[in-house]
Amino acid sequence: MELLALVTVLLLAHAVAYLAWTAAARRRQSRCYLIDYVCHKPADDRKVSTETAGAVIERSKRLGLPEYRFLLRVIVRSGIGEETYGPRNVLDGREDAPTHADALEEMEAFFGSSIDELFAKTGFGPRDVDVLVVNVSMFSPDPSLASMIVRRYGMREDVAAYSLAGMGCSAGLISLDLARNALATRPRALALVVSTESIAPNWYTGTDKSMMLANCLFRSGGSAVLVTNDPALRGRAKMELSCLVRANIAANDDAHACAIQREDADGSVGISLSKALPKAAVRAFAVNLRRLAPRVLPVTELARFSAQLIRKRLLPHAAAATTTTKNDGPKINFRTGVDHFCLHPGGTAVIEAVKRSLGLDDDDVEPARMTLHRWGNTSASSLWYVLSYMEAKGRLKRGDKVLMVTFGSGFKCNSCVWEVTGDMADKGVWADCIDAYPPENMANPYLEKYSWINDVDGDSLIL
Repeated sequence: MELLALVTVLLLAHAVAYLAWTAAARRRQSRCYLIDYVCHKPADDRKVSTETAGAVIERSKRLGLPEYRFLLRVIVRSGIGEETYGPRNVLDGREDAPTHADALEEMEAFFGSSIDELFAKTGFGPRDVDVLVVNVSMFSPDPSLASMIVRRYGMREDVAAYSLAGMGCSAGLISLDLARNALATRPRALALVVSTESIAPNWYTGTDKSMMLANCLFRSGGSAVLVTNDPALRGRAKMELSCLVRANIAANDDAHACAIQREDADGSVGISLSKALPKAAVRAFAVNLRRLAPRVLPVTELARFSAQLIRKRLLPHAAAATTTTKNDGPKINFRTGVDHFCLHPGGTAVIEAVKRSLGLDDDDVEPARMTLHRWGNTSASSLWYVLSYMEAKGRLKRGDKVLMVTFGSGFKCNSCVWEVTGDMADKGVWADCIDAYPPENMANPYLEKYSWINDVDGDSLIL
């Protein structure tokens, strides 16, 4: 009996040790390190100056005076400068009849520039890639864009290739999540994550105001990112992924329809942005933060917030006496767990809404504002331009934690937290202009050129 008991104890001990070892191995494999990333800088002849933007608007025979004024009003208020980039077919005046070749050419120009540069920077080659994730929301050819990259670079036959479509601006972190999960099944593997958007065949040429907004905000761009779960490469990595949280409130009808691709009354296809979008963004943001906060904030901050929340509910009169406005209430201080905020530059209103929600200051949202000004909204790749701004400014130090937040159609809010583990001093895509940002005088070239236009009531274009 004693021998049997001893054998049983040894077997149990062995089982516990084995389970602990496998759990540790899984944790090691689920780790995700950022080796490096590259943001796309299109050719200079694709820049959208004030004159170019005005010419694109003026040449549309469908626009009447009200639509013309509306577009100019939106672009003046957009926060976008005149160094952004557009698709070549639009700049050539062919937006009314885009071709499949236009879309492919736009993709090829991006792939050939960014992916080549990423391989050159890191020293890895195409055949080192185990997982490939490509996200382009509004262009899904057959064969897929992932297959196009595999063929172009001669990748291995066993590369796990994925193409994502229809995921909107939040796809950057969705593809990162997919890459991380794919890496978890492959020890010591390397993943290439490619994010861009197809603007060439998706330029809206109609007169529906809710669908004309996208032309004023979205611009050409893209990013190529190399991540790994190999602990041996941690010393070469710039950052390590701490956590990633996704929230999708598409079950709500208003949220699902607030940013949707559809036909207008004349049959022209475009992205419709409704007035319900800000409300959907706030709701999705709140859902995301409720799940994110316990993962990144210290216990002391969570306890403080919980105590204030309980006090407000149990003693509403006492809590009201300590607030200054009707909307004041307990707020989580994310600064206790995060050092930098990498926010999606979806537009001025989006940046300001996140700033208010998190209680941030102008310095915190400067990278997002400057990215919107210099590059516009490049959809899923936007966050990497914002991160590149922080790196180019020398703001990221070892041990710092960076919160990324992005929004997208569906409606979705995705976030993640990175910890800086390596040296981050590469000026990247900002190399030729970072010293000029932020400008002392944030002049608006569109305001200077078009402020003379009056609206229907005779008031100034800028309300």
